[in-house]
Amino acid sequence: MIILGIDPGTLVTGYGVIESLQKGSKLSLVEYGTIESKRIASLPLRLRTIFTRLTAVIERVEPDELAIESAFYHKNVQSTLKLGHARGVAILAGILKEVTAAEYAPREVKRAVVGNGNASKDQVEYMVRAMLGLKESDKKLPDAYDALAVAITHAARSGGSTAKKSWKNWKQFAEENPERIRGLKV
Repeated sequence: MIILGIDPGTLVTGYGVIESLQKGSKLSLVEYGTIESKRIASLPLRLRTIFTRLTAVIERVEPDELAIESAFYHKNVQSTLKLGHARGVAILAGILKEVTAAEYAPREVKRAVVGNGNASKDQVEYMVRAMLGLKESDKKLPDAYDALAVAITHAARSGGSTAKKSWKNWKQFAEENPERIRGLKV
C-alpha cells in the first residue's frame, strides 16, 4: 500500500510518501518534500499552490491512501482557521483523485512513531529517519519529516486489528461487506 502523509500549513506544507508492505511491518520511502508558499501574499493563492502541487504529487505517486494531521487549537484563532483551509485543500486534492483520507492528531502521531505523545520535533525526525533508513538529516525539511511520521502512523494503524477501514463509496462498502447489507440493492 502506498501512503501519502501530509503535514498541512499555509506557509509550508510537508508531504511524505511511503510504501507499506506486510501490514505496516516493512516500510520503504518513496519520496518526500515540502510545498512552500511563503512568498505568496494572498491566502487564496497559497491555497491554490498547495492544491496544485499536492495534486501533482498524487498523480505522480498514485497513493492508495492519504493520511493528514488533524487540526489543533492555537492561541491565535486566525492561525487555526488558516490551518483549516490548508487541511481542506489537501484533503480535497486527494478526494478528487479518489484517494481515501484518514486524520491523526499530533499527539497520536508522536505516540505511534516515538512512543511518547509529548515527543519533540527532533525525536520524531530521529525515529522517522531510523524507521526509513535515512542517513542524514535535512534541517530544511522538518515539515516533510512530520508528514512521513503521519504516513508511518497510518501504516501502523491501518495494519492493526483495531484499524478502522474506510471506503471510497457505498458500492465498495457493499461489495466488501455483503453480510452487513440486508435487503438493500446497490
